[in-house]
Amino acid sequence: MLVSQILKSKPEQAVVTIAPGATLSDAVALLSQKRIGAVVVSGDGRHAAGILSERDIVRELGRRGPTCLTDRVETVMTSRLVTCARGDQTDAVLEKMTDGRFRHMPVMEGGQMVGLISIGDVVKARLEELHAEKDALEGMIKGF
Repeated sequence: MLVSQILKSKPEQAVVTIAPGATLSDAVALLSQKRIGAVVVSGDGRHAAGILSERDIVRELGRRGPTCLTDRVETVMTSRLVTCARGDQTDAVLEKMTDGRFRHMPVMEGGQMVGLISIGDVVKARLEELHAEKDALEGMIKGF
């Protein structure tokens, strides 16, 4: 399965972004409001400067306590992004996420962000694919 197929199946196509100068408190409010686990850091909504996840925030809270909530997002975000493209195979994306121990990956095309997929999106797509294969094999065996 391709990343493009996952993007088409997602109900919300827009990538939630936050400005690099926003505070961690702003990011926490956004994550809570949208009920998501990560937000892409972008000044223009098209170019990804980094990504900020719940893990990044919790790590900083654990180190410094609630005073870190006034810090700018750009000081805490992960700036070394691992990205994928619409034409990438989901197995390769899942492997990158597992090896890198992260759960969200921006989808890029021509240097611009066109989507965001999560490990949950990839696992769901893979399970659907396996279910379809199982049904096809059962149909062949039973003569349907």
